[in-house]
Amino acid sequence: MSIEIERFGSDERDRWNRLVERSPQATPFHRYEALEVLAEDSGSDLHPLVGFKGQEPVGILPLFGLSLGPITAAFSPPPDLKVSYLGPALLNFEKLKQRKAERRHDSFVDACVDYLDAAWNPNFTQLRTGPWYEDPRPFAWNEFDVDPAYTYVVDLTPDRETLLASFSSDARKNATDEVDADVEITVGDRRAVKRIITQVIERHAHQGESYKLTPETVTRLYGRLGRDRVRPYVCTVDGAFVGGVVTVEDDRTVYRWQGGAKPETDVPINDRLDWRIMTDAMDRGLDRYDLVGANNQRLCGYKAKFAPDLYTYYSIQHSTHGMGLISGLYKQIR
Repeated sequence: MSIEIERFGSDERDRWNRLVERSPQATPFHRYEALEVLAEDSGSDLHPLVGFKGQEPVGILPLFGLSLGPITAAFSPPPDLKVSYLGPALLNFEKLKQRKAERRHDSFVDACVDYLDAAWNPNFTQLRTGPWYEDPRPFAWNEFDVDPAYTYVVDLTPDRETLLASFSSDARKNATDEVDADVEITVGDRRAVKRIITQVIERHAHQGESYKLTPETVTRLYGRLGRDRVRPYVCTVDGAFVGGVVTVEDDRTVYRWQGGAKPETDVPINDRLDWRIMTDAMDRGLDRYDLVGANNQRLCGYKAKFAPDLYTYYSIQHSTHGMGLISGLYKQIR
């Protein structure tokens, strides 16, 4: 039996979210509320695809369509919104033998590609999978280019003492030692979200770098996903705001999404923020802390202090003839 693709509308939001919760490969950004914000703020056309084998769901793939004149492009996630990965997430494959699982996976990807070609026939397609999606070969077999990328994930299943002991000596010291200042870390509200993202924008501007994610987009995600899934951690020193991190989470993983800008203080607040995020997540029963990226050599030096495991995710691209034109388009909308 072949795989049939259905596009879920907003009236099937709850049904979609139940599938997200069942997939071990999904992320918080797969939730329908997050997809709506990403589509609205990227100006794209949202296609939340579900593959069925008979009545059984086998995978989901949210796609975002963008057009510039006669040029069409498909993304997952959409550009400019600082979402590192989205892409496909499989369902009901864990108990299948390898051969059957691969055939089903192949058929699901084939069906999604057929839908994409029929709906948009895009000149350019880019997907970035999550770190829990381990096999991009079906896309390669459909003539997509597949490139690896990396992230760090901290295992939160050990007890606190064991986890802390695995850190580098400076990370242990920075995270837990007393300092000659009143340092407080709290979980804030919408105002905290705005303050953290504004600080990140200012830091990028100071370095002459572009950062197009707006405080409004992140506060809208906070409102749609709720405070249990989006948490703005704020650090103050002697009562003054010095920095923070916005995390997103599902029932298993907390993601260090945005923030952590270099502070204007000698207090090592980012180590303290990361340790607080980890311990809070452990208290809530989560078992992974995704540091969201291990591709920048300079930043890897900081993140590796927490003894993370290295995970691979994939950038998956396809373009039609005229790559120079498509590359120019992508530079305009990324």
